[in-house]
Amino acid sequence: MSGHPLAADAALAADLVREAALLAARIRSEGLDVERKTSGSDIVTQADTAAERLIVQQLTAERPDDAIVGEEGTSRPGTSGRTWVIDPVDGTYNFSRGSDWWCSAIALRDEDDVLLGAVHHAASLRTWVGGPDLPSTCDGVLLDPLPQTAREARCAVTYLHPPFYSGEVGVAFARALGQVGTLRMLGSGTMDCMAIASGQWDVLFQHSVADWDRLPGAAIVRGAGGESVVVPAAGVDWTVTGASAAVADVRGALAGG
Repeated sequence: MSGHPLAADAALAADLVREAALLAARIRSEGLDVERKTSGSDIVTQADTAAERLIVQQLTAERPDDAIVGEEGTSRPGTSGRTWVIDPVDGTYNFSRGSDWWCSAIALRDEDDVLLGAVHHAASLRTWVGGPDLPSTCDGVLLDPLPQTAREARCAVTYLHPPFYSGEVGVAFARALGQVGTLRMLGSGTMDCMAIASGQWDVLFQHSVADWDRLPGAAIVRGAGGESVVVPAAGVDWTVTGASAAVADVRGALAGG
């Protein structure tokens, strides 16, 4: 990858997510202050804000012309046409409750598409990097092609709160479930995408996903040969990410096909 046009950006992104995750994990070990944002599971801790601040400081120094957007409020304009999108702790509720299913994530996009994503899982010390034109790796090792699992054996992952199980959203969700064999809800969409990129699960679908929750995982799944699309259905926009056949089937089901 050393000769790739995005090699320097990919190396920087990998360093940033590793450092951010290490900082967040250290803060958690010392005790968290948890603040509620919009709901009981939508929370923020001082680890989120400190990890985002660390990334922003380094990006400002290393990529001064690029824009930066972060989940915890960072919004810095740029002049290059490129934007770094930061999720300092994806899976904050899990993180705050002592679960290890969380990560630090970052994506780089231009005006047309995402270019790359980087994710670090602190519990296993693994780092994923990749993008649509940058073959995805885990700790520098190329990922295997995604399995094209038979419909009845597919495992889906999602994040859908119980109030959304009824109404039009619930109906669309049920249609999508007809395209898979089993379902998991683990609480970190980006880590779910890393499991998909590593061949453990097959497809993710959930609605109203912010760029910092969507782009890092989408980039890495696409770099492993998968797909990620946004599908309007039931009055909301659904992100569907995974192996190509599973994405096609779930996309069609959500849209009413």
